[in-house]
Amino acid sequence: MNKKNMKYLTTGEFAKLCKVNKQTLFYYDQIGLLSPVFKNEKGYRFYSIHQIELFFVIDLLKDLGMSLSDIQQYTQNKSPESFLTLMYQKKEEIAKKRQEIQMKEKLIETKITLMEEASRLDFHQITLEHLPEATLYLSRNIENINDEEFVEVISEFIGELNELQLDTGYPIGGITKREQVLKGEFSKYSYLYIEQLHPKEGYPYFQAVKGDFLIGYHIGDDKTIHNTYKRFFSEMERLDLVLGDFVFEEYIYDTVVKNQKEHYVTKIMIQVMKNKH
Repeated sequence: MNKKNMKYLTTGEFAKLCKVNKQTLFYYDQIGLLSPVFKNEKGYRFYSIHQIELFFVIDLLKDLGMSLSDIQQYTQNKSPESFLTLMYQKKEEIAKKRQEIQMKEKLIETKITLMEEASRLDFHQITLEHLPEATLYLSRNIENINDEEFVEVISEFIGELNELQLDTGYPIGGITKREQVLKGEFSKYSYLYIEQLHPKEGYPYFQAVKGDFLIGYHIGDDKTIHNTYKRFFSEMERLDLVLGDFVFEEYIYDTVVKNQKEHYVTKIMIQVMKNKH
């Protein structure tokens, strides 16, 4: 190789083209990742313009989370085959990350929508509304379990949502059966649930049937929720309604947006039917 007839770049010139500082190049040389083509008798380092592409690949792999030691292993055993294998691997990783980012974007969009809707609600009003059929993903049954088991169920349920990618951004709610509500056990849930707007196939879902619901809001923690249910029962009596099979509860404002329990807001949806007398 005739060095006099080729254009070589000083460390400063090469660093400027690669948009890094010279110390990065010194370090790469020190660990054997990317070394200059030659050093002259004064110790000055010179790089070939052909090494720029190698630097960009190293930089790309580093951005994709590959360690310098793993990149070094590749650079010391380079081949078209190993390069192709590495690129396919990174392409697959990027596709997976893109999918995860898209899912997180949808979660954020849902949470924005729900919070904006909440800002327009009158938390002191109880309304009679006709709700469409809804698809819910349920936890295992949590009737008659102790506090320790309840924590275990919550952990298990959240783990399922993450692992199966079923977290839709909607709040996790609780389903109470008619008989529990009649006993005054308003927060004795039978199941936890999360709504699924676009259900995936192959999972056991609960279909919340369409029908009439009294919808209102409880402000405060569970200790005072019986007062809110009294208001619901008064409204049911006024409208000549009877309790249906299920009651659904979910937080509107919780620890995410409020610091004090007395400021929490729970949405209560009571399934109702006309009293047949």
